[in-house]
Amino acid sequence: MFHKVKVVNALPGYRLSVQFCEGVTKIYDINPLFEKLPVFGYFKEHEDEFFGVSADIGGYGIVWNDELDLSCDELWENGVQVETPFDGLMSFADATELWGLNESTLRKAIAYGKLINGVDVCKFGKQWVVSVEAMKREYGDAKKEKSV
Repeated sequence: MFHKVKVVNALPGYRLSVQFCEGVTKIYDINPLFEKLPVFGYFKEHEDEFFGVSADIGGYGIVWNDELDLSCDELWENGVQVETPFDGLMSFADATELWGLNESTLRKAIAYGKLINGVDVCKFGKQWVVSVEAMKREYGDAKKEKSV
């Protein structure tokens, strides 16, 4: 399955908090990369630039500049999952992309009582969020696979 990066934040000690679109947060430690990939040693001399990390357009990884980046697969496989109050929640846009549905399908599911407002879904301002558990219950496993 493809694990798309939603948000990344730099933490002290050369660690990253990475939120994935399927509602999972992982902490990734780049310290081991200092020996494996010497290009990351740049941050030892420019620590302030480490905090300039951002999610790649499309969520395929994270970037600092044209020469320093990490793939979503590396972050997922070598990150350590942590619990947050937002685990298991995703936007309708992310859910529809992962399950291959239309947002109108999810809105109709709410109207027909298939997804229950306040239990399975919730609206924050103009943004709807849905639990991964509810999506799996109603639509099975996510359909979108990583393209090669």
